[in-house]
Amino acid sequence: MKLAEKEISGAALAPERKEVLSVQDLTVSVRSANGLTPLVSNLSFSISKGETLAIAGESGSGKSITSLAIMGLLPPPAVRVTGGKINLGEVELTKLPEAEMQRYRGDRIAMIFQEPMTSLNPIMTIGQQLTEALEAHEDLPRKEVQARVLEALRAVRISEPERRLRQYPHELSGGMRQRVMIAMAIALKPDVLIADEPTTALDVTVQREVLNLLRDLQAELGTAIILITHDMGVVAEMADRVIVMQSGRMVEEGSVDGIFRAPGRRYTQDLLAAVPRMGKGGHKRQSKPAEDFVACIDDLSVRFDIRSGLFGRVSHHVHAVHHVSFDIAAGETFAIVGESGCGKSTVAKTMVGLVPFQGDIDIAGCALGREGRDAPKSLRRDVQMIFQDPMASLDPRMKVGDLVAEPLVIHGIGSAQERAERVRYLFNRVGLSDDQIDRYPHEFSGGQRQRICIARSLALQPKLIIADESVSALDVTVQARVLDLLQALKEEFGIAFLFISHDMAVVENIADRVAVMYLGQIVETGSRAQVFGAPQHPYTRRLIEAVPVPDPSFKRPVEVRPSGEVPSPMRAVGDAPKAVKLREVSAGHLVAQ
Repeated sequence: MKLAEKEISGAALAPERKEVLSVQDLTVSVRSANGLTPLVSNLSFSISKGETLAIAGESGSGKSITSLAIMGLLPPPAVRVTGGKINLGEVELTKLPEAEMQRYRGDRIAMIFQEPMTSLNPIMTIGQQLTEALEAHEDLPRKEVQARVLEALRAVRISEPERRLRQYPHELSGGMRQRVMIAMAIALKPDVLIADEPTTALDVTVQREVLNLLRDLQAELGTAIILITHDMGVVAEMADRVIVMQSGRMVEEGSVDGIFRAPGRRYTQDLLAAVPRMGKGGHKRQSKPAEDFVACIDDLSVRFDIRSGLFGRVSHHVHAVHHVSFDIAAGETFAIVGESGCGKSTVAKTMVGLVPFQGDIDIAGCALGREGRDAPKSLRRDVQMIFQDPMASLDPRMKVGDLVAEPLVIHGIGSAQERAERVRYLFNRVGLSDDQIDRYPHEFSGGQRQRICIARSLALQPKLIIADESVSALDVTVQARVLDLLQALKEEFGIAFLFISHDMAVVENIADRVAVMYLGQIVETGSRAQVFGAPQHPYTRRLIEAVPVPDPSFKRPVEVRPSGEVPSPMRAVGDAPKAVKLREVSAGHLVAQ
């Protein structure tokens, strides 16, 4: 059925508050050696046209399993719906064969997945994947399909959308890949949109654009949105009603105002109490960094060549990082914030020898070679990294206990029994149990997989941990525990952290010093109190103003909608960007002129 036909039939048949999706006594079970084990038990809810229903809860609570059941994407035969029914309008989805379900999936009901890299086809260009999604449901001329694809990419604010169509997923940052997933989901303007952590990988300004985009979609077509998120600020700003889940069951349901003002269950109260809030980080004791430096980065630049023409000559450079300098002291948490694509992750990868660079990098008294290949083994031990995408970081063929023990094996530390004890200790410290050690990565939720990555990074007790969006996939209660753990380890062992995050509230609550990056350069840096208490650069102020506030009564004074596209870091050969000059506005507080 075409979009126009859907709109006409919906308007003709329905009252203004039409129920578009109903879930009744849904039970989803997994087949195990002991029989069927329920993952979701007796879950019931409904959602009306134009309504936003948020499902909140810790990772492993059954939120994503519920969404997969609605979409008919549970992995058979191990996981299946064993009770209840799901109705999309008059159609009972649980009784449809797969061939029939494909007509509805993507067209009338669509989903934005949590991990974009595992959802996008790595051997197809972005343009091919967007085009395929449209052509599967609508018979349109090729020219109109291309126009719709470009319109969807522009709607999610991707720079140079024409060029992105020719790129592959691995060529985009994590935030850009998530925006592609969102563009793919909204291209067909579905009746129901399931958004599973839709803004997890996005910085706050683009998150604000995406949330506005979802609101605009609702206003235009009355799309119902099921929002699955651990960000209670997003819940407070977006949701009409909230469902709180724990261990596969609904523990509380109510209006967003009622849940935030007077949560009835202890679990909900703990969930809200763990939410990091802007303005609450200043009272926490700020550690006094040691005078010796673990990392010294001086005039760091990273650029990538773009070749074109018959002979493949270099015609352009992508200036990912441009003349960046900073130091990290022992026992200090130094945070880098900024929009996706600004160069944060490139700095991190350069510091562990994964990217060629220009400039000087000295870590733990060792100078890193320009190609990163001559770094001694001791440096590999002293510096560990927690990557943004946990599923792409874990070998799916290895048990997670072996993955955590692998650094110890490589460096020849301890006996087999000592390594096993160390693995159990680390699992307990990051909130996992002993019986999960012998499982494989695919048996964990996204948040649990990230905890495994954090445990692995701690195995060698390094001097510097580079955490690239290390808590972005975690629900707020586990996030609070992990941040407390990182803080405790920092104080106990003097571990320094380079903390890369788009979550400004988390950064304010954990960082000692902060650097704000924009288009590959640092535009403001200073202590936590200086950057968050008295931001001087307009870009810093824009980042802070865009942070979702976990309070339904909060009224945003100015809607943050950056005009125009994000400027491109790609420039012609010989046309390098001008290096910004930082001026000191107060002791240690530097701002771009």
